[in-house]
Amino acid sequence: MNIGVENLPPRTDDNLVNVIVDTTKGSRNKYKYDEKIRCFRLSRILPAGASFPHDFGYIPRTLAEDGDPLDVMVISEAPSFSGCNVAVKLIGTISGVQTEKGKSVRNDRLLGVPMTSVNPISFEHLDDLPPGWITEVEHFFVSYNSVQGREFRIIGHGGPKEADEALASAERRYKRQKEDKSKR
Repeated sequence: MNIGVENLPPRTDDNLVNVIVDTTKGSRNKYKYDEKIRCFRLSRILPAGASFPHDFGYIPRTLAEDGDPLDVMVISEAPSFSGCNVAVKLIGTISGVQTEKGKSVRNDRLLGVPMTSVNPISFEHLDDLPPGWITEVEHFFVSYNSVQGREFRIIGHGGPKEADEALASAERRYKRQKEDKSKR
């Protein structure tokens, strides 16, 4: 049965989180899923020397404050592929405010680690990551946004509890939007 990305639930039956990878670790190409044509399209190309430090994707059927699905960086040693559904355990958040054309919006990034039936999770909490890792990822998000003409300001970090709260909020926002559209 092919349920499609659009109908994939945010959470798995065993309380992990479904993440659809749009851009893989090491890629300069940023991809984005286009619901109208039901495939991935090239969104932008990062400048020479810049690449995604880990797989980057989104949680289906969520709506973040910036109007897009909730973003997740999947911390793994090897890249997957665009369109891959990775079940992750959320380990934390990097909270930020993104400003573009004078308008600021909260745009947090969740952090997750892949988990399969034969691969236990490598980290339980943001604090378990190697020293300097968070600083490098923060630098990536700041630089990535700067090249796009936006400012991304880090305002804090959170652990698994804060990541789960952000997910629950994004799930509620998505459901409200769907209900509002169905009333029209």
